[in-house]
Amino acid sequence: VIRCRAAVAWAPSKPLSVEEVEVVPPKAGEVRIKLVATGICQTDDHLLQGCFPNAEFPVIPGHEGAGIVESVGEGVTSMKPGDKVMPLCIPQCGECSFCRNPDSNYCQKSHIAEPQNLLPDKTSRFSCKGKQIHHFMWISTFAEYTVVPEYAVAKIDAAAPLDKICLFGCGFSTGYGAAINTAKVKPGSTCAIFGLGGVGLSVVMGCKAAGASRIIAVDINNDKFAKAKELGATDCINPRDLRKPVQEVLTEMTGQGVDYSFEAIGQADTMIAALASCNMNTGVCVMIGELDSGSEISIDPTGSEISIDPMLLLTGRTWKGTVLGGWKMRDCIPRLVSSYLEKKFNPDLLITHTLPFAKVNEGFELLRAGK
Repeated sequence: VIRCRAAVAWAPSKPLSVEEVEVVPPKAGEVRIKLVATGICQTDDHLLQGCFPNAEFPVIPGHEGAGIVESVGEGVTSMKPGDKVMPLCIPQCGECSFCRNPDSNYCQKSHIAEPQNLLPDKTSRFSCKGKQIHHFMWISTFAEYTVVPEYAVAKIDAAAPLDKICLFGCGFSTGYGAAINTAKVKPGSTCAIFGLGGVGLSVVMGCKAAGASRIIAVDINNDKFAKAKELGATDCINPRDLRKPVQEVLTEMTGQGVDYSFEAIGQADTMIAALASCNMNTGVCVMIGELDSGSEISIDPTGSEISIDPMLLLTGRTWKGTVLGGWKMRDCIPRLVSSYLEKKFNPDLLITHTLPFAKVNEGFELLRAGK
């Protein structure tokens, strides 16, 4: 049993508490990982606010990390102690109908299908003060050590800097893949990205890599625009500076509307605006943002609804969602990391602050402040 630090959420809407936890050894088919770095993502904040569907407290959050294998359970063959790895918030079991479908990157063992609050045998590997602590999406990267099923871990290049590529666990891969895989942005096309957080800026990078000729970045925070332009945006607009709806302005800027639009915020009104801003016949709108609890639409299966004019779709627009940018994670993450090492893209620019583990709550304050 390893005793180490972890940031525990004891209850919703409370600050994280850095505690000493006990992490038991991996069972058959599992891997125990020493986490070196983790990103903070909006999804973790949804969990802390009590908005993440079917999550259970107390829980160790975090789903965007990278580390080194400490030990492996019986039967694990794809990695060994000392290997650099990334735990994956979308597993790849290789057996379900989605994993066997070459066009799918979802896995039926993922949280949206069945909760990942406990490992597959329905027990936890974490305890604190004599209490069982739940996992988050099986991986709980806000712990110095975690235990994860082998099929939710990808072995990566030994040269990878873990404090940089931890973002590949969710934010960068999601945004970059939304452009490359989900929208399949074509060279010479026009794109609009709503929301310039880590995911939205990664969409900008994906659109640039795909050869888009015009990349219009949309955000209500002007401080985001310099970095968006550095990463490839050709235009930046703030809806608060406009005298008419942003979708009308985007349509005027491009003639017919953009070829591809991306919503990376998670609000009903921006989802409608993103859909309406792409051209009415061949335009593709990709929904990436996970929704706030106060929105009229939610990813939880409770029957929440959004009202749209059917004409927005009747003329031919495509409206689609993406999960982790369409990458089959175990197969693709090692290749993405190799592309990074070959300097094919530079997500290092997404990192604004690097904090010691004890300041994890300060990290969430920076996230909520849009910094």
